Amino acid sequence: MGTGIPSEILEKIKQLTPSVLATSRDGKPYTTFITWLSAVDNKTVRFALSSDSYSAENLRQNPYASVEVIGEGFAVSISGPVKEVVQKIEELDFGVSVFELSVENVVDNLFPGGSVKGKIPFEHTGDIEKARELDSIVYRYLSQ
Repeated sequence: MGTGIPSEILEKIKQLTPSVLATSRDGKPYTTFITWLSAVDNKTVRFALSSDSYSAENLRQNPYASVEVIGEGFAVSISGPVKEVVQKIEELDFGVSVFELSVENVVDNLFPGGSVKGKIPFEHTGDIEKARELDSIVYRYLSQ
């Protein structure tokens, strides 16, 4: 696919998108499910993680990651070097950090004749109003 996010996929990952982030520590892979992810442009992806999470710690030690983004009609792996751009979102009561991935490579992971039919269903449960407020704050930082 190349070194930039294709425009038809770019617009689809500017919203709450279920994704899998892959980091590593000591040469061993580690994956985690994330939804706070947004494409700033075709060469930059931002995502947010709990500041004290295993993935955040991994990125501080080994600042390279890959994120598998899956949506209607696509499944792409986006990889590149990562830097922490916000250590802690001060408006939140708990630690959330923002990381920025500089896109080095984009790989189409759908096999010929295969497609993802529909968006992966994801919704907040519990205090939905609080979750939307949290998402709003985090996404403001992701789009800066």
